[in-house]
Amino acid sequence: MTEYCIALDIGTSGFRCQALDKATGETLATSVTARHPIPGMNVIDHVNYAMVAGEEVANGLMIDAANKLFASLGIDLSKVSVVAVCGNPFQLSLFQNIEIRDLAYAGKNMLKSLGVVSPPRDGDVVNASGLGLKGMPDAVVVIPPAVTHEIGADAIAMLMITDVLDSKEPCLVVDYGTNAEMALIADGRVYTGSAAAGPALEGQQIEKGMLAAPGAIADVDITENGWKCSVIDESMITRGGDVVDPKTGATVSAGTMHKKAEGITGTGVVAALSCGLESGLIHPPRIDSPDGRLHLQDGVCISSKDVDEAGKAIGALRAGFLTLLHEAGLWVEDVKLAYMSGASGLYVDAVKALKIGMVVPGAERIIQFGNTSIELARRIALGKVDMADLRDFAKRLRATHCMFATAQTFKDIYAVEYSLWCCGMPMSEYNNMLDIYSLPHLPEQTGAPSVNRISATDLPDAEKVKVNILYDAGTVLKGVIDGCVQCGACVEECPEDALRIEEEGGMAYGYVKSDRCAGTSCRRCERVCPDGVLQLTPFEILK
Repeated sequence: MTEYCIALDIGTSGFRCQALDKATGETLATSVTARHPIPGMNVIDHVNYAMVAGEEVANGLMIDAANKLFASLGIDLSKVSVVAVCGNPFQLSLFQNIEIRDLAYAGKNMLKSLGVVSPPRDGDVVNASGLGLKGMPDAVVVIPPAVTHEIGADAIAMLMITDVLDSKEPCLVVDYGTNAEMALIADGRVYTGSAAAGPALEGQQIEKGMLAAPGAIADVDITENGWKCSVIDESMITRGGDVVDPKTGATVSAGTMHKKAEGITGTGVVAALSCGLESGLIHPPRIDSPDGRLHLQDGVCISSKDVDEAGKAIGALRAGFLTLLHEAGLWVEDVKLAYMSGASGLYVDAVKALKIGMVVPGAERIIQFGNTSIELARRIALGKVDMADLRDFAKRLRATHCMFATAQTFKDIYAVEYSLWCCGMPMSEYNNMLDIYSLPHLPEQTGAPSVNRISATDLPDAEKVKVNILYDAGTVLKGVIDGCVQCGACVEECPEDALRIEEEGGMAYGYVKSDRCAGTSCRRCERVCPDGVLQLTPFEILK
């Protein structure tokens, strides 16, 4: 009888899972969600939602999404023996439905006043049915340990899978995503941090943005005649698109790709920013074109607001890098090796990413990995890594964690980054602002780094097994809206088409698709309500 196991990566922007043959290790199916089921665009949004709406509601949304995802794998779930899960401490805590307030609040005094006791988070094996996972009565769920309550299984995966701890020179590794985990390895010590970069670099909160899917512009290059776009086709392969005039969008020459561009994904946003800065068309956040936009193929464009959104994410990344270096008594000239992991870190053009600030400044060698979280989950599910191995690794990991939310250096550098990307400060003034905070200068980048892409795809065996994308992984939330006059302003204002209002029994009810709602990153519907009566957080899961 075939025995199955499942590897699940709970990311901040969505879930990814793979069904495996327990005996052979063969990948049988791959399914991913298009979005995270909890309203919000980053880990801070998810924290806020869980704290206000209730941990039980947030947990219910995650478990419901996992059940939908597992059902889409097309295997006999009753024959699943192990589900291995990987993710950051907050995501795993919500999934397991344990205390999260110790993650939400900074400061021991606050936690003591609230009577909060941090759970051990030293790894656990629990019954799948006990967590609410359906159809697998004999399965256990393996949840890896954390190093500390801030440094979780995703960081262990990043360090274990990339083997950066064996580096003989200082290096910096980053798992790129909505919540970017990073670690600096220097002189036998590990300095870790986590930056809530937000979703802009994954194609979300961008006007024409979309996740990686057919029709998404995934790359842009400057050519002699214009900008050449590259578009993802139906086989999820990036192919040559049109060459266009970036100031007007006029097609200079048609490409071999016949798929019409429908939007732009995160790697395309990075490429467009790099090309715009290199060509002098972008002076953040302003764009030097007749209508203030960069024009790409088939009407897809980049606005000044997009530059602002992406710039804030890039600023958080670079502020994180520099803060870790400062914490370790190093600076950019001391770190020449950079590792990029995660889907965004793998598929992006590493040289363009370096140019705009997504890679530690001064990097001379860049190594791009795939999804280290899913790879660790696979190894756990197949029994190649057991709980004892994980706990031993966590104990040996001598890490100094830097909480960016309270680090003054991060705040100072992010102020410089915000001035650069959002307030029109030219790059020529960057070092002058660093002087204000008594921080070292950033040297100019000279020469192109060497780039080594280790993985072809961010999901193992994706070229062998079709990736099933679950576009409706969320759950509908419902709530009564007292005083609502049903003017429709909130529905019209929602940028994600997540909200609808219906009248039932003389009362107005709101219905929200949880995975489409941007949560506290947005709240445009609440702000536009003329009577201020719309509040989404009291909404409950529709039974």
